Amino acid sequence: MPKACDLKKGGIVDIKGAPHIVRQVEAKSPSSRGASTLYKIRFTNLQTGQKLDESFKGDDFLKDIDCVRTQVQYSYLDGDMYTFMDVEDYSQYSLNREDLEGQTGYLMEGLEGITALLVDGEILGVELPQSVVLTITDTSPGIKGATATGRTKPAMLSTGLEIQVPEYLENEEQVKVNTATGKFISRA
Repeated sequence: MPKACDLKKGGIVDIKGAPHIVRQVEAKSPSSRGASTLYKIRFTNLQTGQKLDESFKGDDFLKDIDCVRTQVQYSYLDGDMYTFMDVEDYSQYSLNREDLEGQTGYLMEGLEGITALLVDGEILGVELPQSVVLTITDTSPGIKGATATGRTKPAMLSTGLEIQVPEYLENEEQVKVNTATGKFISRA
């Protein structure tokens, strides 16, 4: 059973019988003597996708969940079901579009580096790699000499995701995108 002070981003605990993943941990130290450090933690329910904000004292215990993390590769989309393949034993897991809310714009066939979260052999969710390389399919023409300015323009990527990119980029260029923030990182 982990203490609240030991929780890290990506950890999975049981809250009221449902698995929750830690998304953000913020420590607050009260100024009065004898007061214990408070930890404000943002969780995401792995079954419903709902966010939950809770505050704990550093020595509060939380119930641990036996969760297996395995490396998978995104295989294909069938209707609303996204299929992932285990890279070791080639078993397949499927998640529907609602379970992957906010992550589908980064998925392209053959994408590796994805971690699947399994409880009792059932997939609850996936963790994407820190960044992915995608191709710009539609954006306004590049402007010569625009490298010195910090201005951006909208660009549609190969997965249907729309992000802001620097003005000098053109169609068919590959860009690296941060999967946590959805922001442009660099050219690929």
